[in-house]
Amino acid sequence: MASWPAIARRIRVPLTFAFAAGYFVLARPTGRSILLGGILVLPGVILRAVASGHVQKNEQLTTAGPYAYTRNPLYLGSLIIAAGFAVAARSWWVAVAMLLIFAAIYIPVIHNEEAFLRQQFPEFDDYSRAVPSLIPRLRPFRHAPSAFSWDLYLRHREYNAIVGSIAMMLALAAKLYWHLN
Repeated sequence: MASWPAIARRIRVPLTFAFAAGYFVLARPTGRSILLGGILVLPGVILRAVASGHVQKNEQLTTAGPYAYTRNPLYLGSLIIAAGFAVAARSWWVAVAMLLIFAAIYIPVIHNEEAFLRQQFPEFDDYSRAVPSLIPRLRPFRHAPSAFSWDLYLRHREYNAIVGSIAMMLALAAKLYWHLN
């Protein structure tokens, strides 16, 4: 039988799409909430983009770029995006559901991924002692050269976060428009 972190890893993307439908139904956006939410979503999308352009999954331990400040910049970016969408929705139900999903799905996935990294890369222990899991440190872990790679960004298909964020913000704007007319 599969462990919860393994199950959570497999269901996190389909669950996100299912949640998006419920999110849209529960959302009660205003022009201001969409604007404020969009302002919050933007740094999350940028963080995810920059992080994806640095990480070489399963090939080497990435400690440069945003990984010099937090071990999980992709998940931090997702959390920031979720906060932005919670603001845009103006619904406490949405905010609570997002927090529950993060706690039930993403925290176990983070722990599972870090267990893998600990086995795969002996230097992970030193890195994990120096760099926080989610909340970024103020000074970088190392002053190693950090080069963003468009090839990595494209290979990881991180542009989907931008497309999805824009699509949902447009859907919220359309919902607001239909509600006003």
